[in-house]
Amino acid sequence: LRARIEAAIKRLDYRPNQMARGLKRGRNRLVGLLVADLTNPYTVGVLRGIEAACHALGLMPLVCNAANEVEMERRYLQLMTTYRVEGVIVNALGVQEDTLRPVGEGGTPAVLVDRSIDGLSADMVGLDNAQAVKIGMRHLLDQGFDDIRFVVQPYEHVSSRRLREAAFRAALDEARAARPTTAPALRGETTVLDLGNADATAGVYETLDRHLEAASGAGGRRIAYFAANGPVALSLALHLHARYGSHWQERVALMSIDDSEWAELIGVTTIRQPTYAIGYRAVEFLHERIEGGVDPAREAILPGELVVRRSTVWRDDD
Repeated sequence: LRARIEAAIKRLDYRPNQMARGLKRGRNRLVGLLVADLTNPYTVGVLRGIEAACHALGLMPLVCNAANEVEMERRYLQLMTTYRVEGVIVNALGVQEDTLRPVGEGGTPAVLVDRSIDGLSADMVGLDNAQAVKIGMRHLLDQGFDDIRFVVQPYEHVSSRRLREAAFRAALDEARAARPTTAPALRGETTVLDLGNADATAGVYETLDRHLEAASGAGGRRIAYFAANGPVALSLALHLHARYGSHWQERVALMSIDDSEWAELIGVTTIRQPTYAIGYRAVEFLHERIEGGVDPAREAILPGELVVRRSTVWRDDD
C-alpha cells in the first residue's frame, strides 16, 4: 500500500496543501511583512535579512508593498488577518495605532522595523539614529564644513525622521557651544523636501540654489547637504548634476544615511545601515513572540557605519 501511494504521488506530482494543513493544526508558519516602499534600497536590504531568518526558522513571509500609500497600508493589514498570519513585521509610512491594534489585540504578534508607532507597545528593530547623525556631523565638522543643511522628508509623523532631525539640531548646538569664538560662525538648518510633491520640491531646490550661489560669492563658505535617507540623497544628486554638471561636488558636499549602490558609483559619503541584521533580528523577535514569549516590548537599536568617500573630502587642490 505504501509503495502504491508513493508511486501515485510521483506519477501525479502531488504537493500537499500547506495552507490547509496549517489551518488544521492551527499553525500555518505564515508571517506578514508590510513595507512602505519596495523600491527603496533600504527595504531591499532588510528583506534579504528577513528572507534568511524566515528560511532558518521555518517561516514563510507574505510581502505587501504599500507604495507609500496610507490607504494601501490599512487594506494590506486587513488582508493579512484574513490569511491568519502568525505574526506581522511592519515597516510602513502612516500606520496608526488604531489601524494596527486589531492585529495585536487579535493575538497576532507585531514587530516594527525602523519606525515606532505612537501609543503602540511592540518590539522594534532599527538604526541607532542619534549615533548615525552624530558620527555624520562629526565627520563634516572635522572636514571643515561651516554651513550644513539637513535635508529630510516631512518628519512630523515618522519617528525615525523625527529622531534624525532632532539629533541634527542637538549636534549643531553642541558644536556651536564648543566652537572657538575666533572661528567663523557655524551655520545649519533643516530643509524639508517632500518628494511626493513636485511643485514643493521645485521650490525647495530654488531656495537651495540661491543659498549655494550666495555662499559661493561671499567668501566661499564650505557647504554640505546631509540627506536623511537614500531617496532624498538621490533626488539631491540628480538636481545638482542637472544644474551644475558632472563637477557639482566641487560646489557642495553630499552625505547620506543609507549606502545605496549609486552612492559608491559617484563617490558619496554615507552612513551605512545594517539592513540585513535589522531584518534578521526582526524575524527573531517575531518568532519568539509566536512561540509564546511574553517579555515587555523590546528594542534592538543597531549602529550605523560611516563610509567616507570623495564627496566630503574634496579640496580645491585635489
